[in-house]
Amino acid sequence: MTQFIFFSGKGGVGKTSMACTQAVRYADEGQRTLIVTTDPASNLADVFEQAIGHQITPVAHVPNLWAMEIDPDRATEEYIDRAMAPIRAAFPLPMVQVMEEQMSGPCTAEVATFDRFTDFLDVPSDQGQVFDIVIFDTAPTGHTLRLLELPAEWSQSIDAASEGSGQTCIGPAAAIQDAKHKYERAMAIMRDPAQTTFVFVLHPEAIAIKETQRAVTELGKLDIHTHQLIVNGLIPREALGNPLFAARAVMQTRYLQQIETELALPTRRMVLLSGEIKGVDRLREVGKMFFEGVNEYTANPRLTPNKPIPPRQAAHPVTGGEMGKDGDYSVTLQPRALAADVLARVSPNGHSRAVFFAGKGGVGKTVASCITAVWLARQGYKTLLLTTDPAAHIGDVLGKPVGDDAAPVEGLPNLWAAKIDPKAAAEVYKQRILDDARQRGRPAASLKVMAEELDSPCTEEMAAFDKFIDFASQAEWQAIVFDTAPTGHTMRLIELPMDWSQQIDVKVFASVDTTAADDVAKRRFGDVIEMMRDPARSTFAFVMYPESTPILEAYRASEELRTVGITTGLVVANLVIPAEQATTPFTQSRRAMQEKYLNEIAQRFAVPVVQVPLLAHEVKGIPMLIELGQQVYGMDVGVEATPPIQQFDQRSITGAITHDRL
Repeated sequence: MTQFIFFSGKGGVGKTSMACTQAVRYADEGQRTLIVTTDPASNLADVFEQAIGHQITPVAHVPNLWAMEIDPDRATEEYIDRAMAPIRAAFPLPMVQVMEEQMSGPCTAEVATFDRFTDFLDVPSDQGQVFDIVIFDTAPTGHTLRLLELPAEWSQSIDAASEGSGQTCIGPAAAIQDAKHKYERAMAIMRDPAQTTFVFVLHPEAIAIKETQRAVTELGKLDIHTHQLIVNGLIPREALGNPLFAARAVMQTRYLQQIETELALPTRRMVLLSGEIKGVDRLREVGKMFFEGVNEYTANPRLTPNKPIPPRQAAHPVTGGEMGKDGDYSVTLQPRALAADVLARVSPNGHSRAVFFAGKGGVGKTVASCITAVWLARQGYKTLLLTTDPAAHIGDVLGKPVGDDAAPVEGLPNLWAAKIDPKAAAEVYKQRILDDARQRGRPAASLKVMAEELDSPCTEEMAAFDKFIDFASQAEWQAIVFDTAPTGHTMRLIELPMDWSQQIDVKVFASVDTTAADDVAKRRFGDVIEMMRDPARSTFAFVMYPESTPILEAYRASEELRTVGITTGLVVANLVIPAEQATTPFTQSRRAMQEKYLNEIAQRFAVPVVQVPLLAHEVKGIPMLIELGQQVYGMDVGVEATPPIQQFDQRSITGAITHDRL
């Protein structure tokens, strides 16, 4: 019986690394193993260092291991072809074309990806291959939960359409009844503890714990209860001689205790490594550490401990100039030209400014967006901080509650914040569309058909985008800062306006009256498109930490945006180890790796690069955001520098480190 293992969790916690490590291990033990990713911004090829793509591909140098990256565009084409095949044979061409148009919207890509994903659950074989283990490397938690909620929602939608018009936005109800049965079988397998295990990967940090708790609760509502944990990124003993990492270990110890208390699940631990995880040889080394408890230096004989190196002056997070060795990042002034170049890309300049922070999950987009929004507000600009990420962690970083409507952030004049809740937005959106149709005098039969079309999971994506457009169209804000979802999902959101105005007639009004298309909405979409393409009014900033995977993902997204007329304006390099902290073999190795990738960032992105240092603790609360904003962007107008935040109390560290096991 095939075993299914899902790796899930917050972005950036190491899901792909852990999934690939276990896939190689199982394959080396002789089990025929397939690893599939459902993440639109897949990194399997980067980790295995070979081309993979939208087909089952043997992994080089690992007998018994295959991999596949589900391509949403390819999956959509395949899905439409299957759903429309019987229709093409039975109906005239004009009717077929209308049905195909109704399936051409972005929501079809979502269900098509799920449809391809369930192929491996429903019949765990492809092209004659049968697997002992199928591992799913999933997208970040919010989008994974959305994927798993689809079967129940689509079953209801298909049933309703079968009793009504017979047409859904994912195809004719009659043609997709088989898919409905496949989804039901897939859910039965996911609920079977004898076949399926969900492994949540998390760092010992507050936001990751909160997101894991939420995921466990939501999966419980779907009657999925077989869970395990991998607590990743623990500071190893080799790093404790460094005050920065020792302080982070103290923080981790507190959260490890919280995990044991609040997430009482089978748990394994994995340490932070001195280098990144890429290539089959490295995955095998990591497997020895994870499964056998082998020390990194033992697992990799090429690593040899060496003597600590003396502290050296650090580079300023923006300018590259030297800083004080006590960690006061505010003491060095920015060279005027570069500082002005950075500020010109985040500040309003006689008109409103929108700043989009994008990148791989877990790289620090939320922190970067909160730092920027707080700094802009402190300069006197009326600023809106908005998140389109389903996980919506801006409230956690601000230390303030954030709701669905723009509301002032307590204690910080000029700053408002809001999150887009797709479900709440969908209810408002549906009611507005139906009310508008009634005012236009549409007959009851047409209203019924329209209600059926709107009563589908697709509407949530449409409504979330409509809400995004609404905020972006508001003239009252001098600055709008967007904390976006992880890269793949952000790309879908940003690319929506490029074709959505062409879809409005079909998506909402085609079955009623195409002449009743929402012209006002089209104008709003057009205005926002032009704003996003205008460097004088908007800046796309990619956030990444200096490692291969987030750099490659950001670069690919940047190149894709270029094809629709949007250029990257800024890069934020996050979690950079201060140069003066490279005082032990472990920190020296990680700092050397980061320096190599900081050079790569500068080569790939011909834009200013802002560095945000790795801190001894999590970024949370307005005071810390204010101080970081001063470090990154400069002093607030008429405000003295705040005390440096990166300080270490060795007395609080001594004796506090307890997590010395894998």
